[in-house]
Amino acid sequence: MVTQRITDIGPPDYRQFLPPIVKANYGKWKYHEILQPGVMVHVAESGDKLFTVRAGSPRLLSIVTIRKFADLADKYTGGHLRWTSRNNVEFLLTDEANIEPLKKELQEYGFPVGGTGNGISNIVHTQGWVHCHSSATDASGVVKAIMDEVYPHFTSMDLPAKLRIAFACCLNMCGAVHCSDIAVLGIHRTAPTINHDDLPKMCEVPTLVSSCPTGAIRPATVDGKASVEVEKEQCMYCGNCYTVCPAMQINNAETDGISIWVGGKVSNARSKPMFSKLVIPFIPNEPPRWPGVVDAVKKIIEVYAAGARKHERMGEWIERIGWPKFFELAEIPFSPLVIDDFKHAGETYNRTTQIRH
Repeated sequence: MVTQRITDIGPPDYRQFLPPIVKANYGKWKYHEILQPGVMVHVAESGDKLFTVRAGSPRLLSIVTIRKFADLADKYTGGHLRWTSRNNVEFLLTDEANIEPLKKELQEYGFPVGGTGNGISNIVHTQGWVHCHSSATDASGVVKAIMDEVYPHFTSMDLPAKLRIAFACCLNMCGAVHCSDIAVLGIHRTAPTINHDDLPKMCEVPTLVSSCPTGAIRPATVDGKASVEVEKEQCMYCGNCYTVCPAMQINNAETDGISIWVGGKVSNARSKPMFSKLVIPFIPNEPPRWPGVVDAVKKIIEVYAAGARKHERMGEWIERIGWPKFFELAEIPFSPLVIDDFKHAGETYNRTTQIRH
C-alpha cells in the first residue's frame, strides 16, 4: 500500500476527502434524480445510493454557522458535506432515513432546503462593501433582499426551467454575471477622481498607466509633480486603476448604482450557451433593502414563469418571443443605453441563421 506523502506545497489530494461510497463507485454512477426540492439521489452501477440534501447558506459564514453544519454532518452523514459554487451547502448521506430529520434541523436553524431542478438556486455573488475596495454597490445586502422575495422558488420546483441569478459589485464581474439567466451588476458611472497630492507618494506612474485596458490614463505633471490625467471619453469606469493606485478614487456614492442583465446561460442543452444582455442600465443604490432592484428582478421572474415553455431557459424564451415583446411584458422602458455600440461589436455579434431580431 502506497501512503500519501504530506507536504505543504499545493492543494491536498482531493481523494482523501471523498466519502467511502464515492470512492467505491468513482466513475461508475448510473444515473441521478431529484426526489424532492433540495434532495437528490445518485445510483451507482453496483446499486449503491448516495443521497444529497442541499440547503441555502450565506456566502460569508461565521465560525458558529460552520460548526453547526459540521455538527449536523457528524450526526447524519458520517462527517461528509460540501459547498457548491453557488454557496449551497450539501450533506452527503447513505441512510435515506436521515433525510427528513436533517431537513427538519436545517429548517429550524433557518437554512431552507431547496435549490434543485426547475427553480432558483442560491445567488452567487461577489464581496461588495464588506471587502472589495472598488465595488459600486453592496453584495450581501442586495442578495439578501432579493432572496427574501424569491426564495419560494428556491424551496419549490415550479418554474419552467432552472433559473440562475448572479451578482457582481462592478463590471470586472468576479460573480460570473455574463452567463446567468438574471444578472445584477454594480456600475460606476464617472471617471476616477485623482488625488494629485497622494499619487506620487503611493503609486508608480508607469504601472498605473499600463493598468488601464482602454488607454484612458496618460502621464501628466501637476504642480511640478509626476501624476496622470484621464481621458474621460475613453474611460469605461472599471476601477482597475484604483486597484493599483488608491489615489485614483473610483467610488462615488452619488452616481454609483446597479444594472440588470438577462438571458445568459452556460448550458448546451437545446441551444448553445448565451451571454446576458443589458435591459435596465441604471438603478440607484437604495440600502438597506434596494426596493428598485428587488422589484425589477421579481417582475422579470414573474413574466418568465408565466410565459416560458417547459424546460425553456430565460434567454431561450426571450429569443422565441423577441426582445421588444420581453420589454413590453416586463414593463421595462426601452433605452438607447441598452444598445451595444462598442466599435468592435460587429466582430462578436451572432451571425448565424439562428439570430432573431
